Amino acid sequence: MKAGPDIALVASLLGEPARANMLTALVGGRALTAGELAREAGVTAQTASAHLAKLEAGGLIALRRQGRHRYFTLAGDDVAGVLEGLMGLAARAGHARSRPGPAEPALRFARVCYDHLAGQMGVAMLDALVEAGRIERAGEALRLTGAGATFARRLDIDVEALAAGRRPVCKSCLDWSQRRSHLAGSLGAALLARLIERKWARREPAGRAIVFAPGGQAAFAAAFGIRAEG
Repeated sequence: MKAGPDIALVASLLGEPARANMLTALVGGRALTAGELAREAGVTAQTASAHLAKLEAGGLIALRRQGRHRYFTLAGDDVAGVLEGLMGLAARAGHARSRPGPAEPALRFARVCYDHLAGQMGVAMLDALVEAGRIERAGEALRLTGAGATFARRLDIDVEALAAGRRPVCKSCLDWSQRRSHLAGSLGAALLARLIERKWARREPAGRAIVFAPGGQAAFAAAFGIRAEG
């Protein structure tokens, strides 16, 4: 056996349909119970428990306890990035599990990917930040510039705290619906939080879609310099 990361093990965890459904449900960043994940996967509670144990042992999910309750989340935004990338690959290769439902256009337009903005609006936001010189892009590597730090502070984001954290400030995440990158990392999470705090948009309670308020999309576009065609 060759030395190095065992991608076959990760692939085997992702490749089982019930586990794939569980992980997809967690991409939205919410903490879900075993019962909720069992319903998402269409399996019994006992089967779900066995799957969750394997995913936790494999480092893909994390268990959080709240009193007597147990919740599961993705182990990190890197897991969400891998899942988004795989969804993009599946979409490009034509591997669809079902016909698109009524929620599909909303998810493609704006949605949560773990804790940051994805979809058409997420990609447009990153493009606008790069075009304005607030983020420097070299291939898939992203760097916050001085102008970007000033812009973030105007949105009441503590740039120094982001830089001191263990998580990358700026990180590209391949968008499955747009097949281009949107902004992940601690800055991506902070920007989505401001978007919601300023009531430009809200998150659908039972899903991943981000719904813009009347006038909210225009305010968001004006703040970030997103052109109409974006």
